[in-house]
Amino acid sequence: MAAKDTGPGGSTNAAEKLLRTLDALPDHPRLADLARATDLSKSTVHRLLRSMLAEGFASFDEVTGDYTPGPRLLALAGRTLNGVDAAIGAEPTLRRVQQETGATVHLAVLVGDEAVYIRKMEGNKPYRMVSRVGMAVPLHCTGIGKAMLAGMSEADVRQVADRTGLVRRTPATITDVERLVSAVSAIAERGWATDDEENETGIVCVGAGVRDHTDRVVAALSVSQLKTDPEAAPFDELGPVVAAAAKEVSAAFGSPGS
Repeated sequence: MAAKDTGPGGSTNAAEKLLRTLDALPDHPRLADLARATDLSKSTVHRLLRSMLAEGFASFDEVTGDYTPGPRLLALAGRTLNGVDAAIGAEPTLRRVQQETGATVHLAVLVGDEAVYIRKMEGNKPYRMVSRVGMAVPLHCTGIGKAMLAGMSEADVRQVADRTGLVRRTPATITDVERLVSAVSAIAERGWATDDEENETGIVCVGAGVRDHTDRVVAALSVSQLKTDPEAAPFDELGPVVAAAAKEVSAAFGSPGS
């Protein structure tokens, strides 16, 4: 029986099919195995593999007939793992900030058009953040994400906005590209970003970019707390603290400016 190319909800869009195939590729090198593992038809998997081959996300061995992860996929994994390794050197700074603020501290790396958490230190508060290591969050509406955008050129910020669509997460989310560009410019000048209930209602955050050995912003750290927390530090007090900590973490990432 041919695969139906559908997921649990009865339909599967192109992105879901592609992600399903990428996820199965390392363990299922044969076309037929990939089709079974993804519950997609062979023709669909073959079409996806052609696109992945063309973009370098898959490789094909003409002798064995096996498909394997391609150089771009391996490079992406390598960049992410480099960030994880660097996070080890950042531990003392992250822990100190958590102890000083009592709030939840995150470290995230830039992966595509998202920020992916690679470290989380929960605050000593009666409440907990729903975030977790491995979770991806948008760039345009989070403190940690906007800090990353502040390290990009205006043209790159506009391209990110065009690709992601600036989805509204709360009534406070910036969904206009001109407002986002203006906000990012101010962040770059100030050195730290804010999220004033823009990603989650009730949650506020301050973030600052982390630079690597090429002096590019490839990561960011943030401090998150409830807006109603009576002990929450105001943005103008927390911002310089987070910016200074980000500079220390940049040194762990090999930034020459740190």
